[in-house]
Formats: sequence, structure tokens, C-alpha cells
Amino acid sequence: MKISVDYARCEGHGLCADQASGVFGLDDDAELTYRFEGAEVPEEHQQVSRAAVDACPVAALRVLP
Repeated sequence: MKISVDYARCEGHGLCADQASGVFGLDDDAELTYRFEGAEVPEEHQQVSRAAVDACPVAALRVLP
């Protein structure tokens, strides 16, 4: 599974990082970081990654088909 991140839409709420801290984070400037940019999310992170996508209040994350 891959996740698309719309960095322009992200408002830095950090709910994705709360759900999947091994996948998403916020840097010192409260900008979103995504550990698997351009790559498949490993199996062990997929369930929490889906929860993070669902938790985003501004729909900045989506699972790609």
C-alpha cells in the first residue's frame, strides 16, 4: 500500500503522528514528515497508517489504489 500526502493541505494537527508515530511525524516547524515517501508502507505499519489516514481532519492523506 502507498499513501499520498498533500503537504499543502496539511495543517499540522498531528493526529496522523498520534496514530502512526513510526510512519508520520511533525518536524520542529510543525511540518509533516512521512517516512515512506514514494515507497510501499511495510506490512507491519499498514493498519496504523490506515487509522492515520482516517484521523486526518483536513483529508491531507489518502491511500492509493
